[in-house]
Amino acid sequence: MTSRERIEAALNHKEPDRTPIFEYVLLSPVADSLLGRRYAADPRNWNDLLAEKGWEAAVRQCALDQLELAALLGHDMLYAIPNPLPSTQPQDNAPDIDSRFDDPVERIRRRNERDAQTDSTPDETLLVYVYLKEYMRKRGPDLPILAPAYSHGVWTDTDLMQTMLLAPEVAQEHFTIATRDTLTRIEKYIALDIDQIGIGGDFSGTRPLISPEAYRAFIVPHVRTLSRRIHASKRYAVNASDGNLWPVIDDFLFGCEVDGYLEIDLHAGMDLRRLKQICRGRVTLYGNLDCGNILSFGSVEDVRQHTIACLEAGMGNGGHILCASNAITESIPLQNYVAVVNAYREVFNLPRFGGSSSSPPSLPSPRMERGKEYR
Repeated sequence: MTSRERIEAALNHKEPDRTPIFEYVLLSPVADSLLGRRYAADPRNWNDLLAEKGWEAAVRQCALDQLELAALLGHDMLYAIPNPLPSTQPQDNAPDIDSRFDDPVERIRRRNERDAQTDSTPDETLLVYVYLKEYMRKRGPDLPILAPAYSHGVWTDTDLMQTMLLAPEVAQEHFTIATRDTLTRIEKYIALDIDQIGIGGDFSGTRPLISPEAYRAFIVPHVRTLSRRIHASKRYAVNASDGNLWPVIDDFLFGCEVDGYLEIDLHAGMDLRRLKQICRGRVTLYGNLDCGNILSFGSVEDVRQHTIACLEAGMGNGGHILCASNAITESIPLQNYVAVVNAYREVFNLPRFGGSSSSPPSLPSPRMERGKEYR
């Protein structure tokens, strides 16, 4: 199977030749070590890259680095975020104007007024997807792309959570504006032929931060609207949130009418084997390697056993794509991430990965094409 066929099988609950693998968020220093250079797609490296190359070349380098890293690791799909705006274009770094109001409801009301006038996804931020598609057409491999449109979370937004109780109509206005903006972003993703779109957003820790009733009333109808638009374009909707989602799991998966569940949080009690039984034939599970604990602090053997157990829990009639529960960041030693890759390869009898930065994939260097038309 090709990577695209493997991902399609998993999403359609058909048995692939092997469980697909990718990484949701893979950052420095692990990415740097694997590539043998600073990883351009890590947002923390953007300013240096911009100063060195200029905006368009920096965006190209972000796309190229993501594709090379995926090729090096044998990933079957990509997660890519929109690129920063050009440095010459003003960006909104002003202090929050709503902080002068004591009332959380008034702050949300003012935020709604501001957001109603704002384009949340300027076209210039989507250039990275154009370059990813261009490089894949020229060199391969053909990897499905997952892009974010997370606008319906409440994580750390205490003003919004209070407003949901104190002034439900103002909170509903917030989510209505978020849905309008997200639909605009989705249309742009569709025009760019993006395969999977991440929706929803964080709303839980060790337990949900809002009641199941509030989740059902304020968030589910909006996420369902997004899913239906994504499905109408024959693409996949992937709901995402960390935390313990058991109190709302049916709403999160089936009420929202999504195709996938991302950020499955093992540490919060979201067990893949149990989820597999619930989701069989309906929702594909992305995960759920425990990046915050086992990958960060376990031994290489702990990581190996954990990866194998995760693969075994997800097997049967597709429906599983292997990745970490969230991000591969500096807390995770390089040898532990290499242990994930090699455990995967061990299960499926693939050549062992050495993890050496001295042997990156042999893709030709890009020729910069400044002034290329972008639509």
